[in-house]
Amino acid sequence: MKSWPGRSRQYLREVWAELQKVSWPLRNEVMSTTVVVIVTVFLFGFYLWVVDIALSWGVDRLFKAFGAS
Repeated sequence: MKSWPGRSRQYLREVWAELQKVSWPLRNEVMSTTVVVIVTVFLFGFYLWVVDIALSWGVDRLFKAFGAS
């Protein structure tokens, strides 16, 4: 129990040393990848919306063909 403060300090020193080794992205890199992610999400959302509409239409047609609802 007495070694807890010493181990905690050592752990924080090691964490700080590792953070110094990290190569952080530049602002323009973050902005460009964020734009790519947002555009991709909208494209996939639009695609899934179209597929959902098409499948709903197809299922409605099947139900009507077999006399359900």
